[in-house]
Amino acid sequence: METALLIVSILLIIIVLFQSVKAEGGAQIISGGQSELFANRKERGSELVITRITMILGFLFFVICLASMFM
Repeated sequence: METALLIVSILLIIIVLFQSVKAEGGAQIISGGQSELFANRKERGSELVITRITMILGFLFFVICLASMFM
């Protein structure tokens, strides 16, 4: 169980680091820059795939943590 949690954690960290476009908008909010972070943009192509993989890995992380707590 710990091995699966370790693998999912590393994959989640890597896939979050690929989401650099959204991170730039977040940095502009902190620094007070004009950003379009909350603009209605549709994700397409690789951005959509990365977002879906992130959601799946986050869900797996949550499930594995709950399962390890009860075992």
